[in-house]
Amino acid sequence: MNVSLRAIIGLIRKGESETLEFKESFGREAIETVCAFANTKGGVLLVGVDDKGAIKGIQCGANILKEWADLISQGTGLQPSIEDMRLKNGGRIVLIQVQKSRVKPVMYHGKAYYRSGSTTRQMSVDEITRTVLASVGMTWDEVAEVRASMADISSAKVKNFVKMANEAGRRPIPAGISPLELLQKLKLIRQGRPTRAAILLFGKAPQSFYGQALVKVGRFRDETLVVDDREIEGTLFDQVEGAIGYFREKLDTRFVMTGKPRREVVWEYPLEALREAVTNAVCHRDYLSTAHVQVRIYDHELLVMNPGGLPAGLSVEALKKTHHSIPRNRQIAEVLFYAGLIEQWGSGIGKMMGECSAANLPEPAFESDMAFKVSFKKALPAETMPPGKYRTSTGQVPDKHRLIVSQALWPEALKLLAYCMVPRRIRQIMAHLKLRHRDTFSTNQLRPLLRQGLLIMTDPESPRSPKQKYGTTKEGVALLEGRKSALRKSIASRSLDN
Repeated sequence: MNVSLRAIIGLIRKGESETLEFKESFGREAIETVCAFANTKGGVLLVGVDDKGAIKGIQCGANILKEWADLISQGTGLQPSIEDMRLKNGGRIVLIQVQKSRVKPVMYHGKAYYRSGSTTRQMSVDEITRTVLASVGMTWDEVAEVRASMADISSAKVKNFVKMANEAGRRPIPAGISPLELLQKLKLIRQGRPTRAAILLFGKAPQSFYGQALVKVGRFRDETLVVDDREIEGTLFDQVEGAIGYFREKLDTRFVMTGKPRREVVWEYPLEALREAVTNAVCHRDYLSTAHVQVRIYDHELLVMNPGGLPAGLSVEALKKTHHSIPRNRQIAEVLFYAGLIEQWGSGIGKMMGECSAANLPEPAFESDMAFKVSFKKALPAETMPPGKYRTSTGQVPDKHRLIVSQALWPEALKLLAYCMVPRRIRQIMAHLKLRHRDTFSTNQLRPLLRQGLLIMTDPESPRSPKQKYGTTKEGVALLEGRKSALRKSIASRSLDN
């Protein structure tokens, strides 16, 4: 007996995972799992244990371990460690330990497998391609584009990058450098051809080589109703700036009086956070996928999606902590860093979270499956805000969260909040305030008050419902009470002075 019962029970208690699998018997599926372990992180296969962790044992002859070892070696070329433990009933539990392979992908009967969580999956052609590139230390974008030459590179786009890089100060570049010299210095030339990264970053027509390499942006009312959409092509620099231009066109803004000569413009979502999300999407997307980077703007959410989930070894939970950057496209990431579009590898998630926090918006939500998704949401309604998050110790809304309406319109906003202590329809509110222009009222007062949680819709699931009403929230009531208290103190003070 080479392995102890205690060791077996200890493994079983851990449950199946990316590196542990149970099989009642040895066969084709067991060898596929061995292959998957070798292509992922390595792992342990327990034969004689069912998928619920119950020890069943197997009945087998004396030479069975050698026979299994031969089958694995002949089918995959692997030579894992195989140990067994005999049970009292004469059966055995067999432990097959597999190391991560240095040469990938490991194939079995012409197919490659990998581990995803506690399941074994077959690799697609694209996944095999990525695995082969990774095994020789390359990423997709470092491969020479055999269809391209320097004639496909734009001198103007190279010059613009030189200017950006020198302004960022991360890699000073002589102003008179030729496109060929620059690409050679950045290792964007291989075998006399521009790399795929060079085409995407500086190409005259990148989409003529990679039709999927674009950003689709759109304004949605719901999943099926598209109000407006646009395809943004060109280089990756063009795509980032094009997306920001679309945001400037479509997103709402408000003005904040700061005491300075010029009013501060505040966007519906912080533009720097959105820039970071789009930059990350075009930088880290899977260019083997035929899908596009997508940006979807809904009434209460903005979603950025890029094809390809997180690289192996990186989880959504790890993103929010200090973590190493694992760029899917190494050359693209390096050039964007030199240009100042990426502050520091691995810092993009933190920047998005920080920008949203500074704007008093909820933390962005991150999700990774077949695509990586970043979801930005508007301020939470007052009823669901964490206690104290937007309040002072007295329960009032702080001034910096109040000044979303111009000073001139603030008295009307207070009247609105007082009137909506009982929920009212929009036409009732406008009649009470003697207003005529609905769009102006909505932009200058209604939406800002909703965004700051001072006002709430009675039917938020149907924002355009003709029966929609608006009611003052607890924060709004606290604000009104605070104003009344301040007024009473002011009157009392003046009375004493007289």
